[in-house]
Amino acid sequence: MFRPSGYLARIMRIDPVQRQSLISLGSTIGLTAIGFLSTMYFAHVVGPSILGAYFLFVAYFSVFNLIGDGGFGGAAVKRISEGEDQNAYFTAFILLRVALTVISVGFLLIVQPYLVKLTSSGVLPWLILALIVSTFTNIASNSVYGRGMVGINQIGSLIDTLVRILVQVAAVVLGYGVAGLAGGFVAGVLVSGLFNFRFLDLSPAPFRRSHIASLFAFSVWTFLSSSGYLVFSYADTIMIGHFMTEADIGIYRVALQLTSIATFATIALHTTLYPKISYWGKQNDLSSVERALARAFTYSLLLAVPVVAGGWLLGERLLYFFYGASFAAGAGALAILLLVQVAHVFMFLQTMCLNALDRPQDSFRVTAVAVAANIGLNLLLIPAYGIAGASAATLVTMVLNAILAHRALSRGIRVRIEPRAVSNIVFAALAMAAVVIGYSYIIPLSNIFVVLGAVALGGLIYILLLLRIDRGIHDELKDLAGQLGIPWPRAL
Repeated sequence: MFRPSGYLARIMRIDPVQRQSLISLGSTIGLTAIGFLSTMYFAHVVGPSILGAYFLFVAYFSVFNLIGDGGFGGAAVKRISEGEDQNAYFTAFILLRVALTVISVGFLLIVQPYLVKLTSSGVLPWLILALIVSTFTNIASNSVYGRGMVGINQIGSLIDTLVRILVQVAAVVLGYGVAGLAGGFVAGVLVSGLFNFRFLDLSPAPFRRSHIASLFAFSVWTFLSSSGYLVFSYADTIMIGHFMTEADIGIYRVALQLTSIATFATIALHTTLYPKISYWGKQNDLSSVERALARAFTYSLLLAVPVVAGGWLLGERLLYFFYGASFAAGAGALAILLLVQVAHVFMFLQTMCLNALDRPQDSFRVTAVAVAANIGLNLLLIPAYGIAGASAATLVTMVLNAILAHRALSRGIRVRIEPRAVSNIVFAALAMAAVVIGYSYIIPLSNIFVVLGAVALGGLIYILLLLRIDRGIHDELKDLAGQLGIPWPRAL
């Protein structure tokens, strides 16, 4: 008989890094699944144009929210996680964050006449409200995260997604279109902030000029690095909106979302490891950092590699059946974006490590080069090749960023992969691909159930083969399952 208290006790006995990784992974899987289902629903109900207008709203929110954050969110996490003068840093962070929000909203109002597609869709008031609400949520969530409550932070993100989607679905059913999607976005941000605030155990306290200076010293480079990451995330969307139509934005972002399943392990590990690596770095325990990073590469590729292989074989059919016939036009972009997610594994984890080890300057320098290349390639390739050009620009610059980050990080620690484990992952993925190809020749992929059958069969072959040939991964997963009280098949 299932007893929640007993199950919780089992979870709490797991190693802290494994436990928090598990919570982060579970939350990220939940976020991904919910995001996929909601986007599929909206794609069928409102179509690519309205969905594209909403994606453009999110892109502009991210830009102006970055201005409002100014890098102080990451700086607050870093300084609070170090365990010294936490309340003083918390109070200084509040003051700086509110001041920058005023600047961000003021700048938005100034450039409003130039944001034609944003204003014509009627979501500008929602954008201003979202920026104000996000200030409160940003303060609460970053402070909780800095205190090491990774699980609370992740649950807050899950609540954000759940509330957002529930409100959006209701609004779309009632016929509110893009305004309903934007309103749901604001509702999710607000409720997430209230949840994180409930667990916030910091309180206002006097702070000195040195606390402000310390936040500034870290935030400058964090802001510049975050700006670079934002370029990878949204510059293509904004430029597609400039050169092409909102429908093209919708098709491109849906293809990008479909590839995001390849990286939710990376995101979960990034969230869990940042405060840990920050602490290890402060204690000069670099061997722990090296081991954790190598294992993070392995477990990120554990998912990314088979997703790429499966996406190349089934991507067009998945777009067609899951999102609608009009979205199948994104198959070419999808094939390129799948490779982007593999490069993202190395870029994301290595730049995280640079920042956690208090080297945001290096993180910025390597990102700045890639950002300049990204903007130039987008300007060159989008007018000529459309969304496929945007995908190619992102791939080239993501690889460049990963290479430069590896070079910078290698000057402080030994950056390595686990060659045997990675080779086993690639071999199992190739075997999975061969099975899926054979399946598609025998059974034409003519409906969604047949396609899902191919996905399920391929996934089963991959998991069984990998666990058979890699005893290290097998034993770690078996041990984790035992600690959680999950039965492990004797055949494995």
